[in-house]
Order: sequence, then C-alpha cells, then structure tokens
Amino acid sequence: MQVPLWLALIVVGWLGIKLIRPPWWLIAVLLLGGYLLADSLLAPAIDTAVK
Repeated sequence: MQVPLWLALIVVGWLGIKLIRPPWWLIAVLLLGGYLLADSLLAPAIDTAVK
C-alpha cells in the first residue's frame, strides 16, 4: 500500500498535535523555519545530510 507523502505528513502532524499538545507558536516556528530552509542556500547541504 502506497500512501502519498502529503497525506502521511498531515496524519503524523495531527497525531503529534493531539498527543503531545505543543504550543501553537512552536508549530508555526517549525513550519515557517522548514519552509524558509527549503528555499535557502543550505537546502543542498541539508539534503545530502538527510540522505
């Protein structure tokens, strides 16, 4: 069974918010930081480090 990545991320995020209950500002900072890092000059370095 193959699940689209966007669906898996939504499910994991929803479960994390429901179970761990982090503050909303922390969620916003993580989402915005990830978005900004994805478009930065550091993206190739992060990509190689993750792989």
